Amino acid sequence: MIRIDIKPLSVNEAWKGRRFKTDAYKNYQNTLLWLLPRLKIPKPPYEIHFKFGFSSTLSDWDNPVKPTQDVLSKKYGFDDKLIRKAIVETEIVKRGKEYIEFALKTLEI
Repeated sequence: MIRIDIKPLSVNEAWKGRRFKTDAYKNYQNTLLWLLPRLKIPKPPYEIHFKFGFSSTLSDWDNPVKPTQDVLSKKYGFDDKLIRKAIVETEIVKRGKEYIEFALKTLEI
């Protein structure tokens, strides 16, 4: 494993000025909040596992992580800063068959 001793840059530090949610993000958030089932949330610290089905081979694996994670934390009332481990998988699917899968569990220390 390669290690570089530098403070990681946050999304907030990477952009100047205030960022606003787009209409597409607002629609995504509202739809996802409505579709997500009720769940009992485990105790922190958390490990999260995402699997995203993309129809475009140009999609970056990390692009949907933060917006999806933010919606999950809003829906289920947990603080996403308590996620200490994440596993992200992707697969290419036919257009119209895109999906999101996730699992949230207590991180085994």
